Amino acid sequence: MARTPVLAAGGIVLRQAATPLVAVVRLRKRNEWVLPKGKLDLGETPRAAAEREVNEETGHDVSVHEFLGTLVYDSRGGSKVVHFWRMEAGRVPVRKLMRDVKAVEWLSLTDAIDRLSRGYERAFLEQVGPIALSAVNAAGAPVEPATEPAPVEAIEHVRDRRSFVQKMRDWWRRAA
Repeated sequence: MARTPVLAAGGIVLRQAATPLVAVVRLRKRNEWVLPKGKLDLGETPRAAAEREVNEETGHDVSVHEFLGTLVYDSRGGSKVVHFWRMEAGRVPVRKLMRDVKAVEWLSLTDAIDRLSRGYERAFLEQVGPIALSAVNAAGAPVEPATEPAPVEAIEHVRDRRSFVQKMRDWWRRAA
């Protein structure tokens, strides 16, 4: 009997610079570099889950733009279906990283593809990354000089803007 696929959502998250930068996150559990994404909460839409998960995993507020595609792969528990949107991140983090994430790096598209640990994510980013970059260039967004922000862990003044319900949901997720 086939299991119901796990539904997840995430983003190809860009930050403006002389060369636009792509976010990749390092997971604490397996020490892997992946695209920011996560499972949908009960009753949550994929787009809302994508925005929430990217915020939790990168520490940045994002603006969500066009849908880029769906990645389907086999996971430990069966199939996983992940919907991705193009997103643009603010220049500075607004919250600390969730506990599951060890680090965030902002890399050129080529370097981001090379950094990803999973072959299927590299292949996906090779296909949709240029589309995401062309959408940014077509929008004519202002380009800021490339500077590397301080790591989120080093920023002590970052406020945790999660609501009480979000904090409890995160706590239950970690406890499970």
